[in-house]
Amino acid sequence: MKHLNKLFAAVVMFMGLSSQAQDSNNPWAISFGTNAVDTRVSAASSVQDQFSNYFNVNDNWNILPSVSYITVAKHVGGNFSVGIPGSVNRIKRWVEPRVTEPGDYTVVNPGDLSYYAADGVIKYSFANMFGWKVIDPSAHIGGGYTSMGKASYGTANGGFGLTFWFTEMVGLSLQSTYKYSFDNESRIPEQNVPSHMQHFAGLTFKFGGKDTDGDGIYDKDDACPEVAGLKQFKGCPDTDGDGIIDGSDSCPEVAGLAEFQGCPDTDADGIADKDDACPEVAGPKSLNGCPDADGDGVADKSDKCPDVKGPKENGGCPWPDTDGDGVLDKDDRCVDVKGTVANNGCPEISEEQVNKLNAYAKTILFNSGKSTFQQQTYPVLQSIAAILKEYPSSNFSIEGHTDSDGKDAANQKLSEDRAAAVKNYLIENGIAASRLTSAGFGETKPIDNNKTKAGKANNRRVEVKLVK
Repeated sequence: MKHLNKLFAAVVMFMGLSSQAQDSNNPWAISFGTNAVDTRVSAASSVQDQFSNYFNVNDNWNILPSVSYITVAKHVGGNFSVGIPGSVNRIKRWVEPRVTEPGDYTVVNPGDLSYYAADGVIKYSFANMFGWKVIDPSAHIGGGYTSMGKASYGTANGGFGLTFWFTEMVGLSLQSTYKYSFDNESRIPEQNVPSHMQHFAGLTFKFGGKDTDGDGIYDKDDACPEVAGLKQFKGCPDTDGDGIIDGSDSCPEVAGLAEFQGCPDTDADGIADKDDACPEVAGPKSLNGCPDADGDGVADKSDKCPDVKGPKENGGCPWPDTDGDGVLDKDDRCVDVKGTVANNGCPEISEEQVNKLNAYAKTILFNSGKSTFQQQTYPVLQSIAAILKEYPSSNFSIEGHTDSDGKDAANQKLSEDRAAAVKNYLIENGIAASRLTSAGFGETKPIDNNKTKAGKANNRRVEVKLVK
């Protein structure tokens, strides 16, 4: 009878439910079953000895012949799943360390210690790595909290598992977990939670897969999840019966060949009618099936000058040079004004004009200690803007300067603000922002003596410089 009871416990253990790696098709798993607890691993003095009696069920394993393990888990991506297992047991076999070396281990009954554990686990399945469908090895790590009698402590967990899948959603699972206890020093029942092994075995049930159209293909793998279809078409229909699913058929209402993605080719020029610019007249693929009378590479139907060669960029017509400066309009940044080739068809600003700009800039007046303009300065700013508009391809830097009065930091800030104020005014009055930069130099670049009133006035200035 004793042996029959042990056999019954082992059978029940294998008939329970255990959590294993689910997948993206069925992301959820609910698990319950029976577990076995073995305390010998912490009683042994060496690693080899710890696992020498790994399968000693009769002497070392504590098993409840009932459902004593439950888990809820979810697939989180790739081959990973996370779960929250809980288990109960009763410790009747407590393995004591050897009294002598060598010697036998003593197994005692500590008084039917109650065992409770709540854990968190991260599991990785290797089945996909090997391309296996039936055999599913796995590894897991995690942690939790375990109580043995009156003692409770945290554990760090890790182990391996193996599942044999009967169907896509049901499998037989075996699992062993090493639980390292952070309360493993004295190993006194009711006072300590020693490190131990916990074994699980049972059935795995996966669920949660969605098949909206009921065609036996999960929505995630169904190319047409709202419309029932066949597996060979990944759940999609083939309306015209040409062997090309509607989702890949460019002409789903008309039968065609795979060569043309299910579309006809009326003029037999190797271009499907839907892509043929001249479907009734055969032509080369380079011109989408259309003729090119002038041989310029632009099909007649799109050629604005079908009898004269010209580039595609200009609709098959030669490029004009509107201002006659020798720079074609396509390259001319100033189409209506004669310029130079070196300046992309735009006029180049002269040194005289730059000097004129700076003459204007020196007359810009700001309110004392501020970056706001005095009223009489606005005509000067308009004159500067007018010159800049005459040279649309030229870029300029607006630089602000102060005299030596006041603190350096304040002067630096004021020079930057005044330069920025001039720049912003010019932008608001039609000058492209990309053509302008501004910078302040405070009192670092005087052009006159800061010891005189006139010298200070000269040093308080704005300069406009051509950026080459």
